[in-house]
Amino acid sequence: MKMTPTSNAQEVRADTFIPSANDFQPAHRESHHDALHRPSLSYWQDAWIRLKANSRAVVSLYLVAFLMVFTLFGPYIWQVNPSSQDLDQISQPPSFNKQAVLVNGSGFWEPDLEELPEHYFQELDVEDLLATSEIIIDQAFTKSVRLRWQAVEGAYAYVIYRNDYKPESSEDLGLPLAEVEGADLTYYQDRLNLESKTYYYSIVATDGVDESEAFRAIPVNVEQAITLDEAKERGLVDDTAIIGDSISLKSHPLGTDYLGRDMLARLISGARTSLFIGTVAPALYILLGVIYGSLAGYLGARVDNWMMRFADFVVALPFLLFMILFRIAFGVESGESGIFPMLIAMIVLGWPGMARLVRGQILQIRNEAYVQAARLLGANSSYLIIRHMIPNVMGVILVSITFAIPSAIFTEAFLSFIGMGVSPPTASWGSMCNEGIKTMLSHPHELFFPALLISITVLAFNLLGDGLRDALDSRLRARD
Repeated sequence: MKMTPTSNAQEVRADTFIPSANDFQPAHRESHHDALHRPSLSYWQDAWIRLKANSRAVVSLYLVAFLMVFTLFGPYIWQVNPSSQDLDQISQPPSFNKQAVLVNGSGFWEPDLEELPEHYFQELDVEDLLATSEIIIDQAFTKSVRLRWQAVEGAYAYVIYRNDYKPESSEDLGLPLAEVEGADLTYYQDRLNLESKTYYYSIVATDGVDESEAFRAIPVNVEQAITLDEAKERGLVDDTAIIGDSISLKSHPLGTDYLGRDMLARLISGARTSLFIGTVAPALYILLGVIYGSLAGYLGARVDNWMMRFADFVVALPFLLFMILFRIAFGVESGESGIFPMLIAMIVLGWPGMARLVRGQILQIRNEAYVQAARLLGANSSYLIIRHMIPNVMGVILVSITFAIPSAIFTEAFLSFIGMGVSPPTASWGSMCNEGIKTMLSHPHELFFPALLISITVLAFNLLGDGLRDALDSRLRARD
């Protein structure tokens, strides 16, 4: 066995491996090595992948995008003036291609007595009114309902009632429309807020003091109508149209409000107001809070203490009281929008929360090694804040914005609902809810649609904020 001498005179075993120059050749590209199965991703790329994996956040993101399209391009798609009033379709439910009958103007009406049958002039006993009185429906349109009835012996006057359902007793006759005095005046024309539906009219005789217990409820099917002059003025018909023709009125997919204004056009206009306040106000007071909190956290010590005590003072100020003071200071009167005072109140009183959040993040980041290294290399304060600190709190800022927007929208809706925010005729979802609650029982669509949009918008932004918080949280990424 051949022995190899060593410097320390020790013997080496024969099976010891001795490397040669051939063992140190460079590796070839075609050699197979274990490849990385996950590509290198940036912080934002990884956050986007996490966000897409959250189905609720993705659906919310689509809803937010739809709301933006609805707000920006809605007026170009649905070209209806939100302020135009259609008095022929007041508080109408959602409808498409609604038909109307052309009628004459609803002026003073007096029936032609020569056309009445002879027995019409025979007076009836008041006790026989329920069984034998004859009521003639001369016309039943939304412009007017014309009634004639047979005279009752000994009657001093007649009281006309109208109800939406069939009355069961004399105490359930409905709305008293008028009292026609005089035994010979046995006709009446109803023009009070008529809608295209079935009404029950009751004629009750009275001796001037007490009303008769006898009544007769007559169902009247009221048809939608429009005068010929109004139809020509709106361009719905030409000069060849005649009285009695049936025409198609403008469609209202979401119905009309109590002034006959299109609900869809009002919702689009209200979306512009509500989302403008809900995005501009948070953007401005969050920007103010980021700047204020960054300076307080970076400067630290006594300056930080004084700055945060001032922020605590602003937090303690009552928002509603200052909202009232701002409205008075800016001289907002009835009929004015009131948007500007609301924006000022939100900006002046809304920034401390964001300032506290950013300040806490800056206090943590300023002691990191990369910040200390940049300071040793000569970086000034503005460079450190703009290039190192704020980008590292951007995730927190984005999450805060997504939560601040629904809060601002809800605040605007609440203030407008109680009459301290956006005032009519300027449309906003909150002011529309305030108007719709007055007719909630009879016309629920006037409250339902703006309340639904407020709920969907607030829910979508909150779920999107939850998704962003989970996607941008580095601690969750570390656990994965």
